Amino acid sequence: MNCHRGNLHPSLLRRLLTRLILAGCLLSSCVFPQEDGAVPASAPLTLTIAGSTEMRPLLLELTSAYSERNPHVQFTLFGGGSRMGEQWLAAGQVDIAASTAAYPDAETPTGLVRIPVGLDGIAVVVNTDNPVESLTMVQVRDLFRGRALNWEEVGGAAREVLLVSREGGSATRELFEERVMDEGHVALTAVVMSTSSSVVEYVAAHPDAIGYVTSAYLSHTGMPPPSNGENASNTGTAEPTVKSVSVEGRMPYDTDLANHQYPLARALYLLFRQSGDPSIQRIVEFVLSEEGQAIIARYHAPIR
Repeated sequence: MNCHRGNLHPSLLRRLLTRLILAGCLLSSCVFPQEDGAVPASAPLTLTIAGSTEMRPLLLELTSAYSERNPHVQFTLFGGGSRMGEQWLAAGQVDIAASTAAYPDAETPTGLVRIPVGLDGIAVVVNTDNPVESLTMVQVRDLFRGRALNWEEVGGAAREVLLVSREGGSATRELFEERVMDEGHVALTAVVMSTSSSVVEYVAAHPDAIGYVTSAYLSHTGMPPPSNGENASNTGTAEPTVKSVSVEGRMPYDTDLANHQYPLARALYLLFRQSGDPSIQRIVEFVLSEEGQAIIARYHAPIR
């Protein structure tokens, strides 16, 4: 070996340095630069969303659009209701909660962030065979309290009224009873359903029924889109069989809803933990983006 006393030949020195760098990389798991154009694959990620059943049609489309652009991110959706979704989120059992629950910001569960993403209208729906097109808040209250027992009392035919309500604990029922029933309760004679889609199906099958549902299950004409299996009633006909009536002259969609003129309007929320990872924040940013808000506009009123 040709070297001077106390010094290493340059070529030998380079070989020794290369070996030291390689050994250090093996110990520290460092990553070597990739060839031009190579993109490292993102690790697969599955996120769980739970809560409002009223937001399910919207969530299905939002998560599908996000996964299409981010194939490594997949979603699992659960119902359970707004309050249950918030409880699961607080307990660390889900990643995101979807909620329509209305309460002051000060009452948001500790450690959670609540972001409004759209506006919903609780629509009062009747069968399309019912001639009634509009109701006042007082008339809706009298109907659901059982004071008005016949449709003739509110401008309809001389037929007995059949009430359909959501189950106890539903955020939709909570808001309906707060604003329409004046903190009272729907009559005990009402048929109780667990989802808005079930209410639509029941009213569609019973000409004298009246119920209330999220506007997500109605098109901008106030009727269910018959081609959409998530929204349409299961009656074996292509024709819409329920319709939304106006309340105080306002409808639960379009400008009446967007301008907060519809009396049964409410915000839609996504909640996540304050300590949540950046991947969840990116999803919320997508929902609030122009593309996300355009999707929301197909079911509700956008917030932006």
